[in-house]
Amino acid sequence: MTTSTNSVDGLFRHGEVVPARRLTTPMWLRAAAYWGYQYKRTWRSSVITSFLIPVLYLTSMGVALGSLIDRHSHGVGGVTYVAYLAPGLLAGTCMQIGANDTMWPVMAAIKWMRTYLAMLAAPLSIYDVLLGHLAWVAARIAIVVTIYLGIMAAFGTVYSPWAILALPAGVLAGMAFGAPIAAFAATQDKDAGFSTLYRFVVIPLFLFSGTFFPISQLPHLLQYLAYATPLFHGVALCRDLTLGQVHGWVDLGHAAYLMVWVLAGYGVARLTFAKRMVV
Repeated sequence: MTTSTNSVDGLFRHGEVVPARRLTTPMWLRAAAYWGYQYKRTWRSSVITSFLIPVLYLTSMGVALGSLIDRHSHGVGGVTYVAYLAPGLLAGTCMQIGANDTMWPVMAAIKWMRTYLAMLAAPLSIYDVLLGHLAWVAARIAIVVTIYLGIMAAFGTVYSPWAILALPAGVLAGMAFGAPIAAFAATQDKDAGFSTLYRFVVIPLFLFSGTFFPISQLPHLLQYLAYATPLFHGVALCRDLTLGQVHGWVDLGHAAYLMVWVLAGYGVARLTFAKRMVV
C-alpha cells in the first residue's frame, strides 16, 4: 500500500519527499500551447510562404518598379524606393496576419470546432482562452517579422541597428488589429462580416496608409483618416527604425498609439468573449 501526504516543502511519496513546483505554468500559456501544437502541422508551408512573399514583393515592386522611380525621382524620402517600401510591407504583413489569425480561427474555435468550449471544460477561464490565443498570434507575427527582417537585410534595406526594434514594433502593429478583430469575431454568427472587413478595411489600409507612397500625396481628408489608423503608425515606426531615422518622442507616440489599440481591443474582447461563451 502506498501513501501520499502533502508537506510544507513538497509531496511525500513512497517514503521520499518530492519538491513541489514553486511556480506553475500560467493557464493562458497552456491555451497558447494548443495553438502552437496545431501550428506544427503547417509550419513548413507557413515558413516557406513567409520567405516567398517578401522576396517576390521586394523583387517585383521594390527592385523592378523601384528602379524606374529611383531613375526619375531619385527615390522616396531620400532613400531608394525598395528601402522605403520594405518596412511598409513589413507592417502591412503584420496587419494581415493579425487579422487573418483572429477572424476565422476565432469563429471556428467558438462555433465550428468548439475549441474554446473544450478549453473551458479544463481548468481555464474565458480570459485564459482569449489571452492564450492572442499570445499565439503575437508569437506568429514575431516569427514572420524575424524572417522578413532577414530578407530585408539581404536586399540591403536595413540601414541601422535600430532595426532590431522593428520586431516588437511589427508585433504591436499586428496586434493593434488582432485584438480588436478578435473582439469583433466573437460577436459574429456568420463569416460574411469578415469578407466585408477585409474588403473595406484591411485592403484599403494596406494600400493607403503609407505602405507604397507617402500619404502626403492623398487628399487632405484621406490624410487625416490615414493618421487615425493604426497601420499608418506601424508603417511609420517600422520605417524610422529600419532606416535609422529615429525621432524620439514621435516614434514613442507611434508605439503608444498602437498599444492603446491593443489594450482597447483586448478589453473589448474580454467582454465579447465572456458574453458569447457563458457556460
